[in-house]
Amino acid sequence: MAQNSLQFIYLYGASAKIGAIMVLFNWRLSPGEIEYIISDTTPKIIFAGPEFHGMISGLIFKFGFVRNRYSMARGGGDFAEFDELMESDGVITEPDVHSDDAYVIIHTAAVGGRPKGVVLTHKNIITSNVLSAYSWNLSKVDVHILLLPLFHIAGVGMTLSVMQTGGTNIIIPKFDVDLALKMIQEEKVTLFSEFPPMLTTILDRAKEGDFDLSSLRIVGGLDSLETARRLEETTAATFWIGYGQSETSGLISLGPYFERLGSAGVSNILTEVKIVDDYGNIVEREESGEIVIRGPMVFKGYWNKKEENEYTFRDGWHHTGDMGRLDADGYLWYLGRKMEKDLIKTGGENVYPAEVERIILEHPAIEEVVVIGVPDSQWGEAIKAICVQKKGESLDEDELIEFVGERVARFKKPKFVVFASSLPKTAGGEIDRNEVKALHGSV
Repeated sequence: MAQNSLQFIYLYGASAKIGAIMVLFNWRLSPGEIEYIISDTTPKIIFAGPEFHGMISGLIFKFGFVRNRYSMARGGGDFAEFDELMESDGVITEPDVHSDDAYVIIHTAAVGGRPKGVVLTHKNIITSNVLSAYSWNLSKVDVHILLLPLFHIAGVGMTLSVMQTGGTNIIIPKFDVDLALKMIQEEKVTLFSEFPPMLTTILDRAKEGDFDLSSLRIVGGLDSLETARRLEETTAATFWIGYGQSETSGLISLGPYFERLGSAGVSNILTEVKIVDDYGNIVEREESGEIVIRGPMVFKGYWNKKEENEYTFRDGWHHTGDMGRLDADGYLWYLGRKMEKDLIKTGGENVYPAEVERIILEHPAIEEVVVIGVPDSQWGEAIKAICVQKKGESLDEDELIEFVGERVARFKKPKFVVFASSLPKTAGGEIDRNEVKALHGSV
């Protein structure tokens, strides 16, 4: 649990060498969420940045399986120092590590209220690196600045891809626009990945300070048409868009943003992407359905989720839970989540409404709630909660927002709260989520 550092990269390499599994903690999560991930994966060793020592110390006394804890910096207090692990006689008995062995676990957003551990193998990561290098023509002359966290598949994906092709990685602890611009100009950075509003912030500050961005050739991410156009009009870079999940080790389709505007590019050369109907039948081009995938980038399965794995991998395909279509030229068009896996994407993070709804319903004043995503110029999507209060109760919007923020990662708390007298129901008496979205889907 740490911000980006060179030590973090060492851990990726050391884990691969000895056949260990790295569990990546999203440091934006709440202590309760981190506690669940620890109990789910039972780690033997925990590495923590100094700003997270207090949280980790307050949690691991509950777990007897944690044998050691190390600080990612000097002066770790109760934590052993990372530098102790750098001392070696150079002799190692290498274990028998296979390409299909588990290597990394990344916990995804919680569909049913609890996050699921995505298990990625050595083959998954290496294949993803090779395909990124192929798609972007990476080489030893490329310079990448890491703006995204190393616990995120997008952050580690581009970092290891550049490393595998002999290029240079510039590691900064977390996004800092002034430091990023200084490095881009001085080190002649050629590429980076971003989530809103990073690129907008970079372009605005570069204009104010007259920074030189001429070295850039690739920027990948999820952003608005306006921001992508600004990048390409003011630099020599191309903005790339794509589709992927933690479960697919990163992007399985990608392409220049303006090549087929609105699409997520074309699938890569080693991955099969199909669209199926509700019965698992592959549909014709231009028809919509669920996106299913198979190939060497598809994950090994969810950690400790046997039934979920059987359902996800039915018919020999990974069922993404996302809706889409393939056009006549093979471009993939993302159409949103299936109703059973409704998802909000806010600033590059995935948030499932069910998780936020579960927290809101813990408040004694709330009777019913529906959480939806609404358009947001800064974050892409923002979280909006439509609530019905219990009879005789009175609650302020800000109070409810803070109530949620104290219990889960703060990026999961609603930006907007609306109190309604009732929520529309279906003929069966269930809340009609589509009708709620129709009534409250704007800011």
